[in-house]
Amino acid sequence: MLDECKALANETRLRILEWLKDPVANFACAGEAAELGVCAGLIQQKAGTSASTMSAHLATLQRAGFLRATRRGQWIYYRRDEDRIRAFTDELHSALQKGS
Repeated sequence: MLDECKALANETRLRILEWLKDPVANFACAGEAAELGVCAGLIQQKAGTSASTMSAHLATLQRAGFLRATRRGQWIYYRRDEDRIRAFTDELHSALQKGS
């Protein structure tokens, strides 16, 4: 659970997860967003970061299990892994309940 918490300890990564919760509302790629996810370039553009910084953020979220990536040609599309996010929040809730 430590890797997941570290992944969420950054404001930009939290915003990425928030944006990807509703990609149609947050990105101009409504058709692709529904099936594949959102391409890294659009996420980078919205966040206003360099490509290397965005790559590091996306890799961190992917390692934590919060994002899934799909490669199509030269593009990589990202979408949330809702099952993994739900499992993490359940695990966190359970861990916090034990402490009380």
